[in-house]
Amino acid sequence: MERLKERVAIVTGSAQGMGLAIAKALGKEGARVIITDINSEQIKKTITDLENDGYKAEGFNMNVTVESEVKKVFAAVKDKYGKLDILVNNAGGALNTPYKLDEIEEKHWNLVLDVNLKGTFFCCRQAINIMAAQGGGAIVNISALAAHYRASLAGVQYTAAKAGVEGLTRQLAYDWGEKGIRITAVAPTVTMTGDRVKGLWEEKGKEEQEKTLKNIPLRRLSTPEEIAAAVVFLASDEASYITGITLDVSGGRYLR
Repeated sequence: MERLKERVAIVTGSAQGMGLAIAKALGKEGARVIITDINSEQIKKTITDLENDGYKAEGFNMNVTVESEVKKVFAAVKDKYGKLDILVNNAGGALNTPYKLDEIEEKHWNLVLDVNLKGTFFCCRQAINIMAAQGGGAIVNISALAAHYRASLAGVQYTAAKAGVEGLTRQLAYDWGEKGIRITAVAPTVTMTGDRVKGLWEEKGKEEQEKTLKNIPLRRLSTPEEIAAAVVFLASDEASYITGITLDVSGGRYLR
């Protein structure tokens, strides 16, 4: 049974990596997925791949830090489908910025905060405007274990941004629950989602990798598909009485 049949879902930063895994998971459950990303060429390739796999999808070029672009895309989705059921704010990450304190410049801080936190705010505001008028919807924000623990492969700018995402999630969930809008977050630990993460992981060396894995009760890193499964659950009716929380998908790492 498809848990998200005929629902319309926007996933930001979803032309590749974890966002693409989330888009596929939503599509598998019957949702019509709207891919958004800043990479136009990658969007085209991703849409073709999704359609070849039998998923319903379309894409928009969108920079989440530019509010006018966000408004345009959300308005286009509303005009075409008459609704928006699900928003997943996945655009973000450390964005190839340094993680050592002395190497972090103001431009690095601004970039990470803008994409992860301001971008999430812009998209949430547009989604809430649509969802409040239609009687409800579900928003899932991608946070990180770093938001309430510490980062392994990123700097303080990333930790601060993701902590802000969790605060935003709680406040919006409280403010808009009466309108039937559920707002939650998912907090992964290290997940092999791209070349940069893989590179930083390899830089640790075998001894440091083993030390990291020993701090994870399940003794392994997560996969993008495991994070996507949590997002699908929170977006579905199975989570109909869940809002305002951050779900750790970290193999129990937070226990250490």
